[in-house]
Amino acid sequence: MTDQPPSSTTPSGPGEPGPSDPTQGQPGSAGPPPGSVPGVPPAGPPPGWESAQGAGGAAAPPPGWDPAQGAWGPAGQPPQGWTFPPTGGYPPGAGSYGGQPWYPGPPVNWYPPGYGYDPNDPLVTPPGAGLAGWFSRCGGALRRGWRQLVPIMLLTQVLPAAVLSVISLGVNPSATWAAEAETSTTAALPDNFAVELLGLLVVAIGGSVLVGLLQAVGWAAGSWVITQQAAGQPGSLDSALRYGLRRALGLWGWTLLVSLLIGIGACFCVLPGVYLAFALSMAGPVYLFERHNPIGRSFRMFHDRLGLLLGRVALVALAVIVGTAIPGLLESAGTAGLGTDPFASPGSAVGAVVVIGITAVLVLPAYLAQMIGLLVTYAEQRAHEAPVNTPGLAAELG
Repeated sequence: MTDQPPSSTTPSGPGEPGPSDPTQGQPGSAGPPPGSVPGVPPAGPPPGWESAQGAGGAAAPPPGWDPAQGAWGPAGQPPQGWTFPPTGGYPPGAGSYGGQPWYPGPPVNWYPPGYGYDPNDPLVTPPGAGLAGWFSRCGGALRRGWRQLVPIMLLTQVLPAAVLSVISLGVNPSATWAAEAETSTTAALPDNFAVELLGLLVVAIGGSVLVGLLQAVGWAAGSWVITQQAAGQPGSLDSALRYGLRRALGLWGWTLLVSLLIGIGACFCVLPGVYLAFALSMAGPVYLFERHNPIGRSFRMFHDRLGLLLGRVALVALAVIVGTAIPGLLESAGTAGLGTDPFASPGSAVGAVVVIGITAVLVLPAYLAQMIGLLVTYAEQRAHEAPVNTPGLAAELG
């Protein structure tokens, strides 16, 4: 786009330069302004100007315009500082170089409604919203769905964990080993040490694997509730559990593989295990939404936006550590007061079950923080890769 008025395309009169005349529009030419009638003085400024009112309400010509010559001053140029368009700049979406049409357009990074990068999206934190936007969407997810999320977490996280803790406390032979060590005069291992240790390992490992399957039902069901409600669709408890049962097996398998990798890393040193825990934190949401290559995609997200994902996951990990450590200490203190063998009498056994049940419920906020925080973090990572919104994520989730 130039800062000269466009040339006229009307036929030329006798003695006037034609449209193909190379001198047409050159500086210094004193021809009539575009669109005027030969022999009739211009009645006002060129189109697009905001006319200043002269005496008697007549439109006065712009500064520097000579009606007698029909041109801008003696040199045929507009006054210094004159720009086009007359506002002094280009509207949003219009360029500042020649050849680009001047028309009002959308601002940069704008997308039509329903496409993505919506600053008011209830689940997807748009790029640039920062930590405040992330916290806002986590809190919004909890406010919308706590009525469904709390029962889901109680059934699939709290209750299985409490049952496993009660069984583990019942088969734990450490109290018997301590009593035998006090009465024995030899340094030999207690009787049936290998059998009792193997039974404890089977209960701990096997129980954790089975509890993991129930937890996978809860993670899938909770993710479905959060996404559906953020998209403005109903997310009932029974529908969520049906969805969780349908997706639990696959999510459970990937969770076992991720846990194995983290465990192997922790065996070599603590830092490799911590690194793998952070790098694989998006594997579960990737499987639920994208259904392929959860481990590779999680690694890619972690390394592409290391600082952003590391900060978000660190906050989630801190909430989980604090939310589980305090109830764990309370459980240890409560069961320690019931003696070395709480199941030796019915009274102490009931007390142990009550203590474990209460402390298991106290871990519920940690489960909610982990699920909501990781899901909102995944949605934010997707927004940094391409425009995405909550309805699109809900459609991917199925």
